[in-house]
Amino acid sequence: MEHWSVEDYKNYADGKKIKSKYRANKVSIDGHTFDSKKEADYYCELKFRLQAKEINGFCLQPTFILAPGLKYKADFIVFHKDNSTEVIDVKGFRTKEYIAKKKVFEDKFNLKITEL
Repeated sequence: MEHWSVEDYKNYADGKKIKSKYRANKVSIDGHTFDSKKEADYYCELKFRLQAKEINGFCLQPTFILAPGLKYKADFIVFHKDNSTEVIDVKGFRTKEYIAKKKVFEDKFNLKITEL
């Protein structure tokens, strides 16, 4: 059950939009909905870097199977010119669940997650 702040309840009662749990606003660009402006801004940066041929490409929200019934969804994978890949997670807040999944991911795939 989610708990609302007094401000959230007043906004709800007044018919105003309720802010998300971590105070991030969803943003839509190019038909993709991002959890925060920070994540959307990074997407725009990646598009620019791809157009400038600084990177080979990128993928949005790749999902990794950590164990049966346990998945980790990153925000991006970036494919660099040197043929390396970078897993990116744009974070405003590090939850306990994320920290646990990050450790399992890094141990299983021998890759580091870059947090922005």
